[in-house]
Amino acid sequence: MNLVKSKQRVADHGEVFTPPWMVEAMLDLVEAETERIDSRFLEPACGSGNFLVAVLRRKLAAVKLRYGRSNFERRHFGLLALMSLYGIELLADNVAECRVNLLATLSGAFGLDASDELYRAAGHVLDVNLVHGDALAMQTHGGKPITFAEWGYLGRGKYQRRDFKLDVLTQSAAFSAEDSLFAHVGRHELFTPIQAYEPMSIGDLAAAADSHEEVPS
Repeated sequence: MNLVKSKQRVADHGEVFTPPWMVEAMLDLVEAETERIDSRFLEPACGSGNFLVAVLRRKLAAVKLRYGRSNFERRHFGLLALMSLYGIELLADNVAECRVNLLATLSGAFGLDASDELYRAAGHVLDVNLVHGDALAMQTHGGKPITFAEWGYLGRGKYQRRDFKLDVLTQSAAFSAEDSLFAHVGRHELFTPIQAYEPMSIGDLAAAADSHEEVPS
C-alpha cells in the first residue's frame, strides 16, 4: 500500500495514510465497540477510509453472525452498521474515494449492484455521513457548520434520522461532567436536533438518492 500520494500533499496537508496492520492493531484496543452494530465512529481526518472500512467489516461480520438467518434483518442491520460511521476530510478526492470504498465493502458483503435499493440507500447515507470539510474549524468546505445525522433503527424496516451540529455534539462530555454548571440539566434540554425526520425505509432512502434530495421531514 502506498502511504503517500504525493510529497506536495504531505507538505500542504500532512497527508500520510495509516497502514492496514496498524489500523487493525488500533481497532483491537476497542474490539468490543467495533463489533457492536450501532456504536458510532467518527474519523475527523478520514482520508480514503482505512479506519472506517475496517470498522465496517467488523460490524458486518457481527451482523452476519447475529442475523444471518434472516435476509430482511441482515440487510437492515447492515445498513445500520454503515449509518454508524462518520468521516470528515479536507481533500475532495479522498472524500469521494472513501465513499467508494465503504460502498464497495457493503456491496461485497451483500452482493449488491446499483439497481438494488440497499445499494442506493447506502449511497445516500454516505453522502450525508461523509463531509468534505475541516474538523478543527467544524465547517464544511463551503464554510457552513458541519452537521451529522443520528440514525436509529426503529425495527420493522424503519429508520429515524435526527440532525445535530457538530460543535454542539462536542460539548456533550463537558455538559455531563458532575461539576458542570449544567450537570443538573437533562441532555434533551441542551442537545436538541436542528431537524428531525419522519421514519423512513430503505426504499425512501433509495428514492432520496435517486432524486439527489433530502428525504422530506
